[in-house]
Amino acid sequence: MKRIISQKKNNISEIDFFDDLILSDRLVFNIEKLIKKNDKNNILIITNRLHSADIAELIEKIRPELRIKLCNILKDSLKPEVLSKLDDTTLDLVIKIIGSDQTAEALEDLDTDEVIEVLDDLDSNTQHELLSKMDKNERILIQESLNFPEYSAGRLMQRDHLSIPTSWSVGNVIDFLRDETNLPSEFYELIIINSVYRPIGIVPLNLILRSQRHIIISEIMEPIRVLINADMDQEEVAYIFQQYDLVSAPVVDTSNKLIGVIMHDDIVDVITEEADDDMLRLARAGEAGINDTFFVVTKNRFIWLLVNLMTAIIASYIIYLFDGTIEQLVALAVLMPIVASMGGNAGTQTLTVTVRAIASKNITYSNAFRFINKEILIALFNGIIFAFIISIGSWLWFSNLDLSIVLFTAMIINMLAAGVSGIIIPLLLHRFGADPALAATVFVTTVTDVIGFFAFLGLAAWALI
Repeated sequence: MKRIISQKKNNISEIDFFDDLILSDRLVFNIEKLIKKNDKNNILIITNRLHSADIAELIEKIRPELRIKLCNILKDSLKPEVLSKLDDTTLDLVIKIIGSDQTAEALEDLDTDEVIEVLDDLDSNTQHELLSKMDKNERILIQESLNFPEYSAGRLMQRDHLSIPTSWSVGNVIDFLRDETNLPSEFYELIIINSVYRPIGIVPLNLILRSQRHIIISEIMEPIRVLINADMDQEEVAYIFQQYDLVSAPVVDTSNKLIGVIMHDDIVDVITEEADDDMLRLARAGEAGINDTFFVVTKNRFIWLLVNLMTAIIASYIIYLFDGTIEQLVALAVLMPIVASMGGNAGTQTLTVTVRAIASKNITYSNAFRFINKEILIALFNGIIFAFIISIGSWLWFSNLDLSIVLFTAMIINMLAAGVSGIIIPLLLHRFGADPALAATVFVTTVTDVIGFFAFLGLAAWALI
């Protein structure tokens, strides 16, 4: 452990600092203390040694009242990469503090995909202002990338790329890499192109270093299995990277000409974002971050809470239809939440598995019927087991064998309904182009509540009253 010591008016303050240079809660706490003391020197010493991602996390983590002070301290030395790591709310604040001129200058030091990531989080007026202050050539490339659909490969790709003709030898490539001064900031593979600038192969850098100089590149290249079109959805791109264990992949336009490259680190971000989005959509909690305002978060959740209220009213109406039955046998009121609750949980389990399988493309036309059959059998098996358990409990509790048989039957019916709806509803939504992660939960919950109450109370009215 090191200690940073600052001398101010004969007072020495010591702040613990760790050799691993990774942001920790303790370091955040210490930096907050430095901000309160306005100790700019030590703050700059610490942040200059932190990774850009940690600086972005630091800005987001500290208390709101100290965030503006920290941004003012860092504004003259802020690393450009920090901008691409901030959430949209914090990014707006940072840009207001450092100004559009410095922001535009910082964006010019970033890769194209990182610039797009920053601009995507800004409103159109701020976008235009920043673009107008950037270098003309950079601006043209950025605007071309912004013209691609949101969440597409064209938004992910870096425009700076390295392509080699098939006729070059390994020696030609090595000499070129040694002499060229305008290489991309990072690359791990060389893209091999034909005479019409279409990518036809990939050669890893380590293979270049291990090959003799006279060998022709086309003899050692690995053929490209899949061409990624600039309009391809980012989820599809992520699937291709996972399927073929890609490190990088060329991106082509509609005529299959090379226009950019996507790196593996961009796909890691996509996979994380898609997983987070799926989780939030399943919970119908919206996409607001922890730094978003009260009203933004409330608005995102309010709509789905309102939809849930409507479906709850439907389920309550089913109970209302059998109010006379419940009055005659109070035990029904005690037991009916169990039927609905078990069905809801079983439906959510099946729904989660199905949505995940759809997202990862594990469900295909060839195995969909087998997948459906398996989930229905699981629902039936679980239904029988838990129906038996709760019916025994009901018999011991109320000493009513007929009531236990009704509960046993209703539980199996609702567990089956949960299994069927949990798989069929998201598959149908996906088939018709809707997002199953966003909409399926409402429908599945409604189905299990309505069928659960109707089966239990309906059977009770028929068999017990």
